[in-house]
Amino acid sequence: MSIILETKRLILRHQVIEDLEDLWALYCNLNITKYIPDAPRSRAEAQEELEWHMHGHPKHPELGLWATIHKSTGKFIGRCGLLPWTIEGQYDVEVAYTIAEEYWGQGLGTEAAQSILNYGFEKLNLSRLVCLIDPDNIASQSVAKKIGMTYEKEAHDELGTFSIYSINKQTVSK
Repeated sequence: MSIILETKRLILRHQVIEDLEDLWALYCNLNITKYIPDAPRSRAEAQEELEWHMHGHPKHPELGLWATIHKSTGKFIGRCGLLPWTIEGQYDVEVAYTIAEEYWGQGLGTEAAQSILNYGFEKLNLSRLVCLIDPDNIASQSVAKKIGMTYEKEAHDELGTFSIYSINKQTVSK
């Protein structure tokens, strides 16, 4: 299993097929998927997503959704990472974070997001990162703000409306 990042309480690594049951359990929670319009709606779709990201994003292997493992328990508690998007003609990379509900309120989403942001800027030399957040998802907005992002604008696609929060590398470097 290829480790991408490690924080005080988390390990982020490439997903493996053995993560499927935990990933599917994550997507079975309506409190989570109500904010992810393209979330898998079946176990087969969850497996397809997992296989898509097992070795990084197919078109950008340095990016992808990574298994998020709670160090003290060794348990799969989410999938976080970096995703490429083209939004209104602009290429962006999203800091994505989804943590199992039983781990909410412990700062793990912020811990994961901060380490992913640092990785994107320091290791991958990205110049800008974004979070694409459902306008009703106050908790994710809070995480984006805690890692230094600011609200940029609302955007729309075939799945609906979302808020874009962003940060530039120069802002972090100052």
